[in-house]
Amino acid sequence: MTEITGSTTESVPAPTTESVPAWEQRFRAPRVSLPDWAEDAPDRALFVSNATGTYELYAWDRSTGERRQVTDRPNGTTDGILTPDGETIWWFDDTDGDEFGVWMRRPFDAGGSGGAADEPAAPGLEPSYPAGLAIGRDGTAVVGRSTDEDGTTIHVVRPGAPPVEIYRHRESAGVGDLSHDGTLIALEHTEHGDAMHSALRVVRPDGTTVAELDDTKGGTQELGLSVLGFAPVAGDTRLLVGHQRRGRWEPMIWDPVAGTETDLVLDLPGDVGAEWYPDGSALLIVHGFEARSDLWRYEPGSDSAPVRVETPAGSVSDATARPDGTVEYLWSSAAQPPAVRSTTGAVVLDPPGAKAPASVPVEDVWVDGPGGRIHALVQRPAAPAEGPFPTVFEIHGGPTWHDSDAFASGPAAWVDHGFAVVRVNYRGSTGYGRAWTDALKHRVGLIELEDIAAVREWAVKSGLADPAKLVLAGGSWGGYLTLLGLGTQPEDWALGLAAVPVADYVTAYHDEMEALKAMDRTLLGGTPEEVPERFEASSPLTYVDAVRAPVYISAGVNDPRCPIRQVENYVDRLKARQAVHEVYRYDAGHGSLVVEERIKQVRLELDFARRHLG
Repeated sequence: MTEITGSTTESVPAPTTESVPAWEQRFRAPRVSLPDWAEDAPDRALFVSNATGTYELYAWDRSTGERRQVTDRPNGTTDGILTPDGETIWWFDDTDGDEFGVWMRRPFDAGGSGGAADEPAAPGLEPSYPAGLAIGRDGTAVVGRSTDEDGTTIHVVRPGAPPVEIYRHRESAGVGDLSHDGTLIALEHTEHGDAMHSALRVVRPDGTTVAELDDTKGGTQELGLSVLGFAPVAGDTRLLVGHQRRGRWEPMIWDPVAGTETDLVLDLPGDVGAEWYPDGSALLIVHGFEARSDLWRYEPGSDSAPVRVETPAGSVSDATARPDGTVEYLWSSAAQPPAVRSTTGAVVLDPPGAKAPASVPVEDVWVDGPGGRIHALVQRPAAPAEGPFPTVFEIHGGPTWHDSDAFASGPAAWVDHGFAVVRVNYRGSTGYGRAWTDALKHRVGLIELEDIAAVREWAVKSGLADPAKLVLAGGSWGGYLTLLGLGTQPEDWALGLAAVPVADYVTAYHDEMEALKAMDRTLLGGTPEEVPERFEASSPLTYVDAVRAPVYISAGVNDPRCPIRQVENYVDRLKARQAVHEVYRYDAGHGSLVVEERIKQVRLELDFARRHLG
């Protein structure tokens, strides 16, 4: 057994380009998020980049081309927002990735990063987990907070005045949006106790309720709603809403003041999201289907069908319509690294430095499973040309997420080392309809593993995978499924790699952040005290003594989602029977925003696989 400790602040000498393998170059290549622009000052933008080796916030004055680093913290910063006038940047300040902190602010044109320019944005609000933020044109902010003690609270913060609490509930909730004139606040809440399906409430800044929209009542199944945004026009009270009334996510328009709902029937398969064009005349449709996505323009109230916004084949992970009508989007595919592009054909924001090497494309595989057809994405190494290959089943987190035809440096690293990579969109994944996403309730973890087992069987029978060299791997929920799979399917896997996992479900429940407690109560039907048999059946700790494969675990010591104590409980059980395992603990939260730390973790995983698989 080996135990390793690490620090995200360790000094790492910069290697020369000639000595860096392609898989490391992909991690080190500078990347940028889609720039978020100020509504009333569209030349002012905010984006995230790893240009310094740590993901931080950057300000971009598009009129001059000047870019300035806004934040500079050892463990990185990714949560930030511009005020509508573009004069101020708000950013979330936690401690070493623990996600518990306060909002800070600084002037957009302040020089440098960090330091005296930063000040508390909402004095009087104690540290918490964030639960949404919206900022109005008069400087008023609506701040959502979540704590173990108070549940969710929402506060109106006016310039120069103390915060005023307008909402409080034990269950999870959050700030959705603030109307253009600041008179309406849209909230998402789960007061009904189902954290997977939110209801909506629109209130005035004094907390007075204007209207409710709740699809969780009156039907045979609870349906979810989401806030997509108020119309960006003065005096317009329309709210764009996502709903599941036809078995998938689709947009509709709800006017909470007029009490009207406008259904938008779009003839597009799969899930459909949307946001407003800046003048409120049209919607930018983001359409996801079978692990890929594209864009459309649609004018509500017209007889016109949606018009395709041309993008390459692959995945659009973010998009926005600019005031001049052009669309900017962040695109990638499994083979090609991400780029911020425009419908004009231009690359909008190109970070300096070496570009990430390409990888191999994905193949689509459909496998019949116990709950229906399962979609998996497969990448094969370029050499040798024929299998069977040592194969990594890289299991996504969430669980309400899905793998897509998008660039990912981790899987590409395995392919570079001669492994095939299989990614399974198991039941619980998004993008395949509401029933697929909701299917994992009560038999949590076990249902997902049934789908993974079906794809594993296909991989072996098809000649893709070497049955003696099968690796089960993943992070977060994927790390949880890895440990659970090693214990419940011990003969199926030669190796396990679990990053930031749930390992002891009962202890994890008691130690995790409040919003995740609510999600676990929804998934399992209650608390560990109310449904102990379900927590026991779904906990990797229950099956730890059955684990036969060598297992590698990495965990952040400040992780509020998969806390360290429950990982240690699992590791202690491995130690007690001298099972082959290694543990790496690092100084961050639920993953790291430091590039060299991430490379170190992948290097440790690759080395562990080399030593134990040959």
